[in-house]
Amino acid sequence: MNGIAIKRPRVSFWGAVFWILVGFGVATAFVRFTHGLGSVTNLSDTFPWGLWIGFDILCGVGLAAGGFTITAIVYLFHLEQFRPIVRPAILTAFLGYLLVVVGLMFDLGRPWNIWHPLVMWNPHSVMFEIAWCVTLYTTVLALEFSGMVFERLGWKRLLEIQHAVTIPLVILGVILSTLHQSSLGALYLIVPGKLHPLWYTERLPVIFWLSAVCAGLAMVIVESRLSARALGRHLEMPLIRKLGSALLGALGVLAVFRLRDLFARGVFGLAFTPSYEAALFQVEFLLGIVLPFALLLVPRLRRSANGLYAASLLTVLGFIANRLNVSITGLEASQRHYIPAPGEILVTLMLVALGFGAFKLAAKYLPVYPPETGGAHAGVAASVRSK
Repeated sequence: MNGIAIKRPRVSFWGAVFWILVGFGVATAFVRFTHGLGSVTNLSDTFPWGLWIGFDILCGVGLAAGGFTITAIVYLFHLEQFRPIVRPAILTAFLGYLLVVVGLMFDLGRPWNIWHPLVMWNPHSVMFEIAWCVTLYTTVLALEFSGMVFERLGWKRLLEIQHAVTIPLVILGVILSTLHQSSLGALYLIVPGKLHPLWYTERLPVIFWLSAVCAGLAMVIVESRLSARALGRHLEMPLIRKLGSALLGALGVLAVFRLRDLFARGVFGLAFTPSYEAALFQVEFLLGIVLPFALLLVPRLRRSANGLYAASLLTVLGFIANRLNVSITGLEASQRHYIPAPGEILVTLMLVALGFGAFKLAAKYLPVYPPETGGAHAGVAASVRSK
């Protein structure tokens, strides 16, 4: 028009994917909340917990474990070299728990009653403990996250108060997170005759906690690599390498504990039977423990960005496989075969997309990263290379 160029908004490939997933997810959410669970899920009275519990809740909580792990390392063990990744870890954990709450609202038949456990106490129920711990730890994460908001808005007095209560918040967060990470495993101790022997064990609470620590460390490494590429900043390789070493040790402890448990219960041989459960158990163990442990054992790979990222991504995928095996695979033989409905998958993908979008938005407008690793290095993503 008269030589005036009109700029059209550009949407990247991943931006288009984000809005497509959110659009389908919102449409599915409308159907779910207007027509009930049966309209968009394959859940039933014989299989009441499916993808939304196995992935959105169990995986979401576990993958957010990097929050209490990193804050404990810095504030309780005084390893100050990890301070640059404290805020990203807190942000990841906070968003993870918010999405867990949103996912739970989809799964509850009557989501408007979600507040009942807070006033209708049943201290003999593990669900009561989980409800209180998740509620309190989400509050703790919100208070830890608030420091970034106060700093961005220049509210110095509130920031000083937040800094003054940081140590008590970290201690409380570690206690609460430890309690409910293990309690999620204890939740499945009530089905001894239904959960497959490869996963049913009285040590399940400890296994859930150990695997959450591994997943939390791995998720911090994955998040660091992805955010470095997306936000154009340097990857903190010295810190990431140390996290890789910690992950190697944590995976070793988890492997020994799980193998000892299988042998002690006399069910190790079940992992090699020609069965559906055995095949998925092998996938879980290879992805989540054997392969990442083998990669991290090689010094050259443990020092490289690509090697650390690959090992961490495998750990995360194996962790997800474990939680889905416990919540779905291990129960199918005693109940019925379950395949998530398209609506369940769309809602889950929407929550994942919202998590990535919210992290990018927060990292862009809040002081999530220190100046020397954030905006000051904008545009240097091209310099991030595997070494």
